[in-house]
Amino acid sequence: MKFILTPPRLVVFSFLAAIIVGTVCLSLPIATPKEVSISFIDRLFTVTSAVCVTGLSVNDFSTTFTGFGKAVILILIQIGGLGIMTLSTLFALVIGKKIGFYGDEVIRRTLNEQDIISVRKLIFFILIITFFIEGIGAMLLYFRWTAITDWSVFAVVWQSVFHSVSAFCNSGFALFSNNLESYRADWIVNLIIMGLIIFGGIGFVVIMDIIGLLSWRKTRKKLSLQSKTALIMSLILIIAGAACLFIFEFNNVFKGRPVSEGVLCSFFQSVSSRTAGFNTIPIGNLTSPSLMVLIILMFIGASPASTGGGIKTVTFYVLLSMIYGMFKDKKRVVIFNRSISQKSVREAVIIFFLYLAWVIVFSIILSFIHFMIHGEDAPFLKLMFEVVSAIGTVGLSAGITPGLDALSKLCIIITMFIGRIGPLTLVMAIAFKNQKENYVFPEENVMIG
Repeated sequence: MKFILTPPRLVVFSFLAAIIVGTVCLSLPIATPKEVSISFIDRLFTVTSAVCVTGLSVNDFSTTFTGFGKAVILILIQIGGLGIMTLSTLFALVIGKKIGFYGDEVIRRTLNEQDIISVRKLIFFILIITFFIEGIGAMLLYFRWTAITDWSVFAVVWQSVFHSVSAFCNSGFALFSNNLESYRADWIVNLIIMGLIIFGGIGFVVIMDIIGLLSWRKTRKKLSLQSKTALIMSLILIIAGAACLFIFEFNNVFKGRPVSEGVLCSFFQSVSSRTAGFNTIPIGNLTSPSLMVLIILMFIGASPASTGGGIKTVTFYVLLSMIYGMFKDKKRVVIFNRSISQKSVREAVIIFFLYLAWVIVFSIILSFIHFMIHGEDAPFLKLMFEVVSAIGTVGLSAGITPGLDALSKLCIIITMFIGRIGPLTLVMAIAFKNQKENYVFPEENVMIG
């Protein structure tokens, strides 16, 4: 059977290529200090985490790599956040090469974008808005850290640029050993990072709609259905997540601390856990209810056509609307007086169950591997937390990942990769096109429930 390089397959191969090149670069002697010894699987883990903008790490990132190694990671984060095909298409456009319909489809698949938008316009908009927001974020962080630290100018610039890119790309990598826990009470740093995470996770199409809505033109553009859904669902998740975390941790992590600090940490973690992976509180010390809340937030993730992962806010909204419609005995899924296509509903259901199945199966696999190696059970909730964090490309850890064995690390690597390209894209990449069925089987009812 002839192998055809379809757009989904090209997306898969492009990310694989970036991981291979990144691993080679991080294996160079100048990437790590002479006194630091790091295995190949750990290098591969770190590179995959960067390309897939996850942020999970098995080593202390701040001390394991040199300036060169960290710069490689930063470049990989930027490439992974924007998408390899986005950058290669930009290069093709710059040198005057035509993209064509095939290239359009690859870009749309990479960005999870289905709307008919000029790819040339979309690519340039994405690049401009990305570097503009990252630049503003870096500048604000520069002013803040200049005011509260005694770092050199170069150190402040480096820290500001790295964390701005990491936040906007929703990667969660930080240059501090305790991530951002040292700034848990700093409202300015928290708000800057949260703003970058939200802009990166809301989706480029939503940003385009907002700009069109706020423009001074006489015929202002209205928010699309996707933008309304993404914005409303994101707002609900942020508020609900923060409220739950504050309540569940009031007598635990926040005990003895100012209420204002607890509120700030709750909102920051609610925003970050959707796909970014930064933390201002020790995740391993959270109560089980809080871990479950974070698992739900990580599972849902960011919005379509964004730098984030998860099943996506719009997917979750469609599923909720479908369930609501079933209770109302409606034949169509309706959101804001618009009927959702059956294709979109089917894809939402497929994505949900693919993610859910992957989480369950790989949580069981990791638990089994841990038992076979150590002779005792690992905390299953924390293992599931790591798997959801990986497939949601979040990067939060309950303390399990650094102690994983090589086989378990490989499972997490695969999960991060699947989370970045999307299970549906993988299925489409490995599937072969079937012949069209020209017949329909007889219909029959079965007992449900």
